[in-house]
Amino acid sequence: MAMVVMLVSSILYEVVSRYVFGAPTLWSFDISYMLNGALFLLASGYSLKVEAHVRIDFLSARLALRYQQLINLFFYFFMIGPSFFFLSYVAGEKAISAWVTGEVESVSPWSPLVWPFYGAIAIGLMVFTLQVYIDGIRYLQGDKTPGESVTKDEMSHD
Repeated sequence: MAMVVMLVSSILYEVVSRYVFGAPTLWSFDISYMLNGALFLLASGYSLKVEAHVRIDFLSARLALRYQQLINLFFYFFMIGPSFFFLSYVAGEKAISAWVTGEVESVSPWSPLVWPFYGAIAIGLMVFTLQVYIDGIRYLQGDKTPGESVTKDEMSHD
């Protein structure tokens, strides 16, 4: 939520600065895309946990619940999980490299350091990958139903 406040505040500051005072900022665009990207990925694990993502299951929904769970288990463990594990690894390597070298955004006149942005991407991908495997285990155990939202009461018991 703090990042949402920072994103809205930076855009509001840019609008007022540009249109009221005629003095646009150098940093607003960079902050906007970095915060937006970080927010998107940092929220992805939570979205998966509470089933807030889009699910297209018009075929599998016709199957028995246990078959649905096994299909989800297969996709989570053998397709989604390994893919995002690899992406997490690459993002982590990129974040560490950017931190060690002091890499800056090369196309920006502000030239901010990019390791915080890359680090947020890596953390978001890692958390998402972890949640994929947690959900896969829950499908294996029969504790999770595909497409069923998690309530706040159920989350407090996790």
